[in-house]
Amino acid sequence: MSIPLQVLASDSALELIDKLRAKHGELMFHQSGGCCDGSSPMCFQLGEFLVGDSDVQLGEIGGAPFYMSKSQFEYWKHTQLTIDVVPGRGGMFSLEGPEGLRFLTRSRMFNDDEYAALEAAGRV
Repeated sequence: MSIPLQVLASDSALELIDKLRAKHGELMFHQSGGCCDGSSPMCFQLGEFLVGDSDVQLGEIGGAPFYMSKSQFEYWKHTQLTIDVVPGRGGMFSLEGPEGLRFLTRSRMFNDDEYAALEAAGRV
């Protein structure tokens, strides 16, 4: 079995990523763990949000790296994330805010075979 992707993006999210990249240059994402913006995917210009040893890169969406804190990943490692877009106001620090749209994380549990493949690959 191939290793499943840990983060995906809907077609709507990919369209918004392309639009934001045209305006702001290369992008990156970090899954917020709460606080002032709740738990939502935050979009930044590449390098604007500093990641370090306490962060895990889950993959890329639309060519933009997607990160999450290691502590939050411990709770979410059993799930595949799909980044989507819905109408509304995004996080105050996220680039999509002025677009009248916000990124949203949807998730589904990996099945036993998928999770075993991730474990064998050292991804969880």
